[in-house]
Amino acid sequence: MTARIDHAVTTGTFSLDGQTFDVDNNVWVIGDDTECVVLDAPHDVDAILHVVGERRVRAILATHAHDDHVRVAPALARATGAPVLLHPDDRILWDLTHPDVAPGGALRDGENLEVAGIVLTVLHTPGHSPGACSFHAPALGAVFTGDTLFAGGPGATGRSYSDFGLIIESIRDRLLTLPPDTVVHTGHGDDTTIGAEAPHLDEWIARGH
Repeated sequence: MTARIDHAVTTGTFSLDGQTFDVDNNVWVIGDDTECVVLDAPHDVDAILHVVGERRVRAILATHAHDDHVRVAPALARATGAPVLLHPDDRILWDLTHPDVAPGGALRDGENLEVAGIVLTVLHTPGHSPGACSFHAPALGAVFTGDTLFAGGPGATGRSYSDFGLIIESIRDRLLTLPPDTVVHTGHGDDTTIGAEAPHLDEWIARGH
């Protein structure tokens, strides 16, 4: 069986620093007909389970711990029996949403996660949040960047626990070094490619966001 990427969009809110916004979030499910991993668990367990179907969920991978990416993670873990894996540097944000529930395990930079015969490499890409991670799947020609890199530039860094200089370093050193034809699957909005975004790095630095 061949590994593939499935996708859902869920709608809800994002809250931080006393403000709340309406958002649409991408959920990415990577696997074959028998097993998969889920990237992020934003707002709607049933919508995610619909994409998963009858497959075994090996893990729920959090790109970061803003509430719009992990709000239903514990409920999804209970429904599937899969652990939620989060970079430890984002525990401070996780605890804002789930103070009484710990993640099921830790993501480590450079770690290789295997599912459906392919490898996802964990890339620690801080800046949008301290523990933000991207997941590179060379066999699929894809990288899943959460809110670190979008079509048009970096993720937001104007809120608590974020850092513009750091997100630029992460994008420049960890993401733009990937093959230009690598498809970028983001946490919100449309796909792009590394080759489409790389020429604009200096523009992003100049504009400061």
